[in-house]
Amino acid sequence: MRNKGGIVALLVAFLAISVYFLARTWKANDIRKDAEAYATDKSGKIDYSKKQRYLDSLWKQPVFLGTTTEDLTKQELGLGLDLQGGMSVILEVSPTEIVRALAGSRDPKVATAIANAQDRAVTSSTNFVDLFAEEFKKTAPDLKLASVFSNSSNRGTLSLESTDNQVINYIKKEVDGAFDRAFRIIQTRVDKFGVANPNLQRLSGTNRIQVELPGVDNPQRVRKLLSGAAKLEFCEVYTMQEIAPSFDGLSAILLQMDAESKLKETDLSKIAGKGNNVATATKDTSKNTLAAQLAGGNKTDTSKKDSAGLAQRQTNAFSNLFIGTGYGVAVRIKDTSRVNQIMHRADVQALFPSNASYLYDVKARANGTNVNEEIVDLYFVKDLGKAPLEGDVVTNATQDYDERGKAAVEMQMNAEGARKWKALTGANIGRPIAIILDNFVYSAPNVNGEIGGGRSSISGNFTVTEALDLANVLKAGKLPAPTNIISEYTVGATVGSEAARAGILSSIIGVLFVLVFVMIYYNKAGLIANIALIVNLFLLLGVMASFGATLTLPGIAGLVLSVGMSVDANVLIYERIKEELLLGKTFPVAVRDGFQNAMSSIIDSNVTTLITGAVLFIFGSGLILGFATTLLIGIFTSLFSAIFVSRLLFEYYIKKGKTVTFFTKFTEKLFKDSNIDFVSKRKLYYTISSAIIIAGIVSIYFKGFGLGVDFLGGRTYIAKFEKTANTEDISKALKVTFEGKAVEVKTFGGFDQVKITTPYKIENTNPDFEKQLYGQVQAAVANVNGNKGTLSEDTSKVGPTIANDAIGGAVKAILLSIILVFAYIVFRFRRLAFGYGALVALFHDVAIILGIFSIFRGILPFSLDVDQAFVGAVLTIMGYSMNDTVVVFDRVREYLTEKRGVKEDIPTVINNALNATLSRTAVTGFSTLVVLLVLLIFGGETIRGFVFAMFIGVIVGTYSSLFVATPIVVDSMQRDLKNEEAKLALVPVVPTEEVIKKGKKS
Repeated sequence: MRNKGGIVALLVAFLAISVYFLARTWKANDIRKDAEAYATDKSGKIDYSKKQRYLDSLWKQPVFLGTTTEDLTKQELGLGLDLQGGMSVILEVSPTEIVRALAGSRDPKVATAIANAQDRAVTSSTNFVDLFAEEFKKTAPDLKLASVFSNSSNRGTLSLESTDNQVINYIKKEVDGAFDRAFRIIQTRVDKFGVANPNLQRLSGTNRIQVELPGVDNPQRVRKLLSGAAKLEFCEVYTMQEIAPSFDGLSAILLQMDAESKLKETDLSKIAGKGNNVATATKDTSKNTLAAQLAGGNKTDTSKKDSAGLAQRQTNAFSNLFIGTGYGVAVRIKDTSRVNQIMHRADVQALFPSNASYLYDVKARANGTNVNEEIVDLYFVKDLGKAPLEGDVVTNATQDYDERGKAAVEMQMNAEGARKWKALTGANIGRPIAIILDNFVYSAPNVNGEIGGGRSSISGNFTVTEALDLANVLKAGKLPAPTNIISEYTVGATVGSEAARAGILSSIIGVLFVLVFVMIYYNKAGLIANIALIVNLFLLLGVMASFGATLTLPGIAGLVLSVGMSVDANVLIYERIKEELLLGKTFPVAVRDGFQNAMSSIIDSNVTTLITGAVLFIFGSGLILGFATTLLIGIFTSLFSAIFVSRLLFEYYIKKGKTVTFFTKFTEKLFKDSNIDFVSKRKLYYTISSAIIIAGIVSIYFKGFGLGVDFLGGRTYIAKFEKTANTEDISKALKVTFEGKAVEVKTFGGFDQVKITTPYKIENTNPDFEKQLYGQVQAAVANVNGNKGTLSEDTSKVGPTIANDAIGGAVKAILLSIILVFAYIVFRFRRLAFGYGALVALFHDVAIILGIFSIFRGILPFSLDVDQAFVGAVLTIMGYSMNDTVVVFDRVREYLTEKRGVKEDIPTVINNALNATLSRTAVTGFSTLVVLLVLLIFGGETIRGFVFAMFIGVIVGTYSSLFVATPIVVDSMQRDLKNEEAKLALVPVVPTEEVIKKGKKS
């Protein structure tokens, strides 16, 4: 074995990295468990605000080999929403309102064009602005777009002479800008929400934002938080000299709170965790009142005996939570939850002016006295919600540079804004004015003088990026860019934890079954395969943790599938080694040649799976994306383990002069000298497959599919009843709730549980409506003919636009996968016959799975919905089927090159190839089916339909590789051979000179 030392070093490095990142994951989970234990009272109730305070206290603290809690959570193997509960939301930034606001016209033709474009956008992938332009041309063919969109606010960009294309490009730019601003606003909201490991991403090619919030337990709050309109305000700010007397009273209240709860300074530091430096007052200062201390930056004088008592204790109580900054006051990030709790007390609010509201700066900054600690500035603003000036007066804002060459922001207001801005700045010369968005202060510049004309320059210690951000914030008030929730998925914490237990348990059981089976089948060689398999799992989890990947239930299924793939690679190698041993080769030579001869099949079979995994990764989202991630990583780790780890173990035995057995008494003669004639009965198999496909087509025509909510659009609810649920009675009970609109009720995970799906008022995105509707459905199922029902926390909602996009994406994914696999096989095997066989097998597998899901819908006691998870299963099945088929094709190609030294006809070659690979087909198929069966039984309802599709798919895929793909190759190659012979028969034979001479002699 070449480069043995390098491979050992690489393996040690991979294992060390995996240990490190898995240890980080363990530590992050341990911290969360401690936080939950700290926040749980004697009755078992969790105070989530208390839990968050604990986590905040350690957020910037080194807790593991110099790594902070924040860094740990960014790079750990996290659990998906389906395993821990939480909420996933897809938001769409509505271009409709932006176009309407840019037009600023009450012309009914504009309104008609917008409405028509909105209707078309539901089923069209064309950009909304282009749709609007087309509709505007239809309704107002004689009008130019410039006559509607050109105005004083865009005078430098558009004019009445601008072409329609120029106007369209301008609108698109404004819509894109609004989307960027909305994304930043949502990002800020999510960051301030207090959720561990939030996930926020733009969905490529769309004006949509996906937000995942694991662990949230208040969906109503999430809806309001994410879909609320952004409000930009300009407010006056209280100076610290003005507000300091209020803080004197606050310090006394804090002292009283400390005394009542017996939380001394040392206790507070213990709660915060090791390494948490609690600031205390210094003794070498000159002032002893809290008001004076604020102005001086947290400095007190304890030199006088008569001021060393109460004043010092008050200051200590205050400085435990607040930090004087010389020009104001700041709060440690870890203390913000505690400060919020205190500031909302009625006695504390009574200390401050009635029109004062406290707000945080949007950005944290480093604490000068503790580099491992972040602080955030606190402002007290006047008349929040009734600001003298709001964002609707801003017409433009751009990043620029001041006279010193430093980054600044230029802001332009309309006439009304200019008038109010002049009055506001004139009244606040020498004082700050806060620029507030979503109740966070983005900037609070000091006013140097009265500003007239509506044009202002905001300068400060900005970076270019910060200036751009501020310009975007100011423009956020220019145009309405509402974000609508077009899809949401909620999983209750209890359901998530149950799913996690079920998924982990089923995975462990499945893997144990495989380990035992491999040992029984391959004896001591099975032990080597099992070690490689365990290393594969360890590396897979370690790599996922290093990427900060999220483990979902389908991801667990992908992990288990990678176990089957790892077994498959070992089986291919073992069967080759056994063949070499039967040829009389020594053990070291047989191992070398077995690995070498198996390599082609291993690479080809894994590339086809890689293709489908990549397609899933590109087109998938949510749970399916988690599955694709696991599958792709698993391909590489399983290859590494099977090829290198197994080889190292074999080399160890060879070095010791030992041999390895590859069978037991039970398996020694299994598949030995098998001589099944697969090819001669291929017409029978064609007939069987055709009959199943036709039955499926008939069922699809008359019965149809059970489309999942992500393809159908609508809302889904899960209801559990005390007795067996009657779906018809439940449908009748819900007719009043849904005002007679369509509702589908079907059993889900047992006959006492149902899934309710309805498109009722799906276009209504009001968060209050969601809560109201949930309550109405709960009331409707509470008692159905004496059968008491309870609505689960699990809900989902998909708008019609995203449902249509999901269908289109699914079709593209399947077609792209088929095209890529066909192209690869034709390229790799250099014959169209192999491509035809693969193509027919793929369509065969997909058609049978679709038919089965239609035929058995409503018969089996679990969901057989055709949804995105089903598409993921179908693509995986296609990959598995091609994996199986390519192994046979590889052996056929080998036999056709006549390496065996025997000239045989095509049917004989195909039969020999199928029989030679039969053992591998059986072992791999059985191993994969075992783990899928365990997942099907114990894996939980969330993935039961997904796993069922894969389970049936493995059976169908194995069948198609034996009885469909290779027989098609036989027919295709024989047809090609006949065509070649026919062409040769048409070519006139020209006698050679030697033949002519022999003819003359005779």
